[in-house]
Amino acid sequence: MRRPKLPTVEEICREAKRIVILENVQNPTNVGAIFRSAAALGMEAVLLTPDCSNPLYRRSCRVSMGTVFQIPWTYLPENWVDALRGLGFRTAAMALKNDSLSIDDPRLREEEKLAVVLGSEGDGLAATTIADCDYTVKIPMWHGVDSLNVAAASAVAFWELRAR
Repeated sequence: MRRPKLPTVEEICREAKRIVILENVQNPTNVGAIFRSAAALGMEAVLLTPDCSNPLYRRSCRVSMGTVFQIPWTYLPENWVDALRGLGFRTAAMALKNDSLSIDDPRLREEEKLAVVLGSEGDGLAATTIADCDYTVKIPMWHGVDSLNVAAASAVAFWELRAR
């Protein structure tokens, strides 16, 4: 099988309003589930840092139900925050921090172009990534639950932050 050349970030994001950034998400099951949620819930592209699991890995393809072949995706350059800003995107880092905005904050929905940034399964997003993003956003938790799995959190975030 011959793989086509991946598109550039600029090609994918030119007309997009809502995109997903995956930083170091290494579990192929989570990558596949995130792709499936992204496709189903209105995200227009998925961009991955180089340390993410390959979306074309067999397990990712299977869990995604084939959506890795439907939704545009590519790998990001090192200075990806600046590259996205140059394309008009604001960035929303999903992180459980006390100073985070709630995911239902109206300012997020009002953004014309928004990139939802999700981190690795164990460590979440790097502190430098959170600092570089325009917003830090959390999904409020109850009953002493500290967080959701990255794939489950992605579905909640994509639904709430979709373009309307």
